[in-house]
Amino acid sequence: MNHLLAIEKRNAVLSRMAELLEEERANLKAINQQDINNYSGDDLAMEKRLLVDDAKIDGMILSMQQLASQEDPIGVERFNFDHENGMKIINKTAAFGTIMIIYESRPDVTVEAGGIAFKSGNKILLKGGKESVLSNLKIVELWHQALQENNVATEWVEYLNYNREETRAFLEKPTQKVDLIVPRGGEKLIAFVKKHATCPVIISGRGNNFVYVNKEADLNQALDIIINGKTSNISVCNALDKVLIDTNLENWEAFAKKVIQELQQKNVTVLGDESISRATNIPQIESDLIWYEEFLDYKIVIGTTNSDQEAIDKINKYCGGHSASIITKNDAIAQEFMENVDTAAVYQNASTRFTDGGQFGLGGELAISTDKLHQRGPIGLQHLVTNKWYIYGNGQIR
Repeated sequence: MNHLLAIEKRNAVLSRMAELLEEERANLKAINQQDINNYSGDDLAMEKRLLVDDAKIDGMILSMQQLASQEDPIGVERFNFDHENGMKIINKTAAFGTIMIIYESRPDVTVEAGGIAFKSGNKILLKGGKESVLSNLKIVELWHQALQENNVATEWVEYLNYNREETRAFLEKPTQKVDLIVPRGGEKLIAFVKKHATCPVIISGRGNNFVYVNKEADLNQALDIIINGKTSNISVCNALDKVLIDTNLENWEAFAKKVIQELQQKNVTVLGDESISRATNIPQIESDLIWYEEFLDYKIVIGTTNSDQEAIDKINKYCGGHSASIITKNDAIAQEFMENVDTAAVYQNASTRFTDGGQFGLGGELAISTDKLHQRGPIGLQHLVTNKWYIYGNGQIR
């Protein structure tokens, strides 16, 4: 099992997977409908992530096709040194081995995250949520078909149909070697994995993103970016939760009112800090603790700052380390903000909704890491590797 699969084999499996998803499209939607009918919760974001429609299937197929056409991330030379004693020393990218992906409610992860990990030469262990079990098992069946048709062992993609207790037991004492764990989901899932896992974990998925409207902002841009960041998709980690408005902005009160009015038209619940609440009559936040919260809902908090430094400090204190955007026509101020805000992605005059492997040209992502080790932001194919030293000698001793 540990041998590296030839790149031709890996690509053939991915290409076949794209064809099978197309062939099984109607079947997959019907099975997913059963998962949706079985879902009894009232979590709007969860339900949205659970759905597999034509657009989602198109996305899955595209991600398989893109992955199949991308360069092999394994065996790429990163460093080369000729020792004075004649040894040749080379550092190259290498596969992790076995990657476990634990996720909630998103059957597309079974395809896309699985595909990225497989393309980078790894064995995949998938542990999906119970709410999407039928969809996930169907997709894994397709993986197995694609593997078998290419004479590759089905163990390369394995689904762990575990409950919470079984998952915990596996994290604490894995029954097989696991080299890396990637949790994809809410904060509770990530905390659970971090607490029990005995091997490295990539932390991802928490948003709580900020937009700062600087006094030199283009206000039409600012409005569009805020509306897009909050309302285009509430269930994703790159959605917007907090807005800071610079009180040095001329007529900032009028701008705040306009933003609130547009948000309320889109059914967003808007809360304000003391000065926003006073200026616009919206409900005031009960405590500063709300600044730490990620909503994944039609809800937003708007506050004021009186300097760029105060905005930077506030974002660094409360944000989730994911994404932050400054709206300003002043490039020097923007650069200062971007260099000092401690998030994986920093923007000038654009929506935080772009923090995404596909949008960043990576061809999809395994996760969006808010950790600094070993990769930050969207983790694409080229980051899902470790490395290895190759030394060629002819009898050298030290």
